[in-house]
Amino acid sequence: MTNLQWGIIGLGDIAHEFAESFNQTTSSLTACASRTLAKAEEFAKHYHLPKAYGSYKELLADEDISIIYVAVPNRQHHEHIVQALEAGKHVLCEKAITMNLAELQSVIELAEQKQLILAEAMTIFNMPLYQELHDLIASGRMGKLKMIQAPFGSYKDPDPTNRFFNPELAGGALLDIGTYAVSFARWFLTEQPEVVASTMVPFSTGVDEQSVTILQNKKNELATVSLTFQAKMPKKGIVAFENGYLTVEDYPRADKAELFFNDGTKEFIEAGFTGNAMNYEIENMVKIIRGERPNKSLFFTKDVIEILDQMQQKWQLNK
Repeated sequence: MTNLQWGIIGLGDIAHEFAESFNQTTSSLTACASRTLAKAEEFAKHYHLPKAYGSYKELLADEDISIIYVAVPNRQHHEHIVQALEAGKHVLCEKAITMNLAELQSVIELAEQKQLILAEAMTIFNMPLYQELHDLIASGRMGKLKMIQAPFGSYKDPDPTNRFFNPELAGGALLDIGTYAVSFARWFLTEQPEVVASTMVPFSTGVDEQSVTILQNKKNELATVSLTFQAKMPKKGIVAFENGYLTVEDYPRADKAELFFNDGTKEFIEAGFTGNAMNYEIENMVKIIRGERPNKSLFFTKDVIEILDQMQQKWQLNK
């Protein structure tokens, strides 16, 4: 079986984490590219990669590379996904995969046209725990879903020039930590929801610094998404059902959950390992490419991006 080779475009913090975490037997991390050769060479040397390129174009021209991991800032995702697909490469792109639904739909269509795999590096959709919870809920033990709470608070240095608050770099809590919160909610909701109410407080640069959003679907399942970049909140997801509820601590890369039933009994579920989060994304991407796993990688992502669009539209109307 051919060992698939990966290349990284964009060498920021998340690319370092990706390279540090990479531990596979069916694929290998072979190359990296930056806008400056010196930076690429430094990265390659640190992670023992045989190839370093001083331009993204050079990496995409490498015929040995089958998969591109896109780790550039959010606003540049669409451009580099298109370039990689046009070059005949499969693509795993960091979250949020695109800025809006129109961009996402265009790259999905291009991937289908090129018969290539496109996926988003969203840990929640790849952690083994969530499949375990899905199967448990499907058994009917918890009863009907009623309500979800997905808070995420992270304190960021209030510097208008950094990526978290810079509108030119797609700053704001929604497109950063918000993608995790909405993805958590969407995983458990049995149908796609709509945004029924949303409000946000802007940072001085105009991007969203904090927000609260209510989601509801046709089955009257409700979810609240609470975000802030100026206060820490526990990343504790709560999913409530008729027969009890479950909690997931540090839900973006969770490997444990607790179940609390109405009769007073409790259960504990553990699956996967938090420290292996990025490797689950890598492993699943390779399985999809090899036909060992159904290509459902963007099923929830499309809904999540549409929800983000709706939230932003609500904020524009409320100005």
